This record gives sequence, C-alpha cells and structure tokens, in this order.
Amino acid sequence: MAKLVFGMNQSLDGYVDHDKFAPAPALFRHFIEEAKAQTGSIYGRTMYEVMRYWDDEQPEWDAAEREFAAAWRKQPKWVVSRSLNSVGPNATLVGGNLETEIRKLKAERDGEIEVAGPILARTLTGLGLIDEYRIYLHPVVLGAGNPYFAGPRPPLRLISNDLIADDVIRLRYAPA
Repeated sequence: MAKLVFGMNQSLDGYVDHDKFAPAPALFRHFIEEAKAQTGSIYGRTMYEVMRYWDDEQPEWDAAEREFAAAWRKQPKWVVSRSLNSVGPNATLVGGNLETEIRKLKAERDGEIEVAGPILARTLTGLGLIDEYRIYLHPVVLGAGNPYFAGPRPPLRLISNDLIADDVIRLRYAPA
C-alpha cells in the first residue's frame, strides 16, 4: 500500500510560497532524489499548473534542473481538478469521488506518493488520507501568504528531524 506524503518548504511563521523558496543546491539535490524515489504525485490544479514548468526543456537549465525535470516527467501524476478538461504527459485527471479514488490509488500502489499543495492537503487531511507531513523549515519570516496547514491542524506526532541543508531543517510528522 502506498503512503501519502505532504511536504513543502515553510517559513518560520508557517507560510508556503514557491516564489520565495528557491532551494539552495543541497536542498535541490535532496528534492531530486525524492522525485526519483517517489511512486508519483497528486496535485491540485494550481500546483499542477506551477509544476508544468518542468514539462518543457529550458535552454538555461543546469544539469541539476535537467535531472529534476527528467525525474518529474517520469513519475505518474494525478491531478485533482473540477476546472481542467485535460492534463499533460504522464498525468491523469482524477474525477468522481475523491476519497474513493485516492483510497484506490493508495491500495494499488507501493511506495511514497507526494501530495502537492496546501489546499489539496487540507482536503486529504480531512479525509484522513495523509500518512506523513514533511515540513522543510527555512529561517525566513514571510508575514503573510498561504499557510502550510490550510485548514484545521491535525494532531501530529514527531517522527524525526534532520538538517537537510545549511539552514533548512526537515521535520517529519505522522497523524497522532
């Protein structure tokens, strides 16, 4: 059975913003290795549209960016959206009953499936479907933005913590 993991970069005051957290080389290397190891990713529409950037090769990319793009393109993606009619390569639009579809997906797969985006994570948390939360804590205060927990904070227990880069700590939690 697959494990659903919600992980994002977060400021000290609890916000996520993909424009404010361009990862340093050590953290980007970590994300490349995670992408290579993942069974796939589940996206909401907004985060999927952000990540579609990796579908098309960019001439200015360095070797690490090309490696991440290759890993991202290779993995299956499931996109939860009521407004999209189609999705890109190696992606499937999730329709019907979200809880039923995600439970089926978890039952049919092994390994880790990334949950991308706080709004989708809020819905899946409410359904009791997220198995692990990974917070990549940055020493930055944003003061506003989208919170990591877009809804009620679930009761959690700390699994582990580790230094991923010089200034980023990964906190791993499971539902309590």
